[in-house]
Order: sequence, then structure tokens, then C-alpha cells
Amino acid sequence: MMICKISNQSANPLPKYATRLSAGVDLYANLTDSMIVKPMQRVLVPTGYFLEIPEGYEAQVRPRSGLAIKHGITVLNSPGTIDADYRGEIKVILINLSDEPFEIKNGERIAQMVFARCERVEWQEVAEISDTERGAGGFGSSGK
Repeated sequence: MMICKISNQSANPLPKYATRLSAGVDLYANLTDSMIVKPMQRVLVPTGYFLEIPEGYEAQVRPRSGLAIKHGITVLNSPGTIDADYRGEIKVILINLSDEPFEIKNGERIAQMVFARCERVEWQEVAEISDTERGAGGFGSSGK
């Protein structure tokens, strides 16, 4: 299990897994007043969490499926990447894709965060790359 240092500067609980087998931890809104998100509006929602992610890992901020299906609220840059050397507050870019305003309250679960190992790449520049059966086929070329 990876250890990640966290400074919680909110009154909300630490991010936590909803179930024993959950892949992501829930992130909570850290607001002094509720926030209304109008249709097609995007907002930056603070969490009050500051992380020290170990080298070789990243955190990915992803939408919560319940907010997406019930209210059209999703993470705009999904997944949002948090690099291991970032030390600022974790904030979530949300967008309202519905036709109704949506109220975000303090302490509301607004997104989830998944941790993943990440490898660094070293480039080997070549004149050509190898061919495959798929080749350059993209965006739907492999069928339904």
C-alpha cells in the first residue's frame, strides 16, 4: 500500500474509500457558502486538501457517476492529473452539463481521486516506427 501525506485544511473528513473495493477516494467541497453552478457553467471547487504524493505516482481526479447521471455535473478535464511535485490545494474543475442550476454545498462529495503509478519515458528518435495490423486506424476503426 502506498503512503500519501495529506494536510487537511478543511472541516471535512479526509478523502475516503466508500467501500472496501472502491478504486477512488471521495473528495469533498470546502466552501464557506454554497455555490450555484448554472447550466454550461464551469467552476473551480476547493477541497482544503494538500497532498505530498510519492515520486513515481500521480493522482487522477475523476467524476462521480451519481452526480453525472442525476445532475449532469462532471469533471471538465477528466481525468485531471495531480503531479507528485504539486503542493498546492487540490481543486476540482466541475461543469454543469444539464439545463438546471445545481447547488454545491460545503462537505458535498464532488469528485473521486484515484492514485496510479506512472512511468517516465526516455525518447528514442527513429526515422520510422513499426507497422501493426491496425496501422494508423483510429477513432472507431476497430469496430463497435
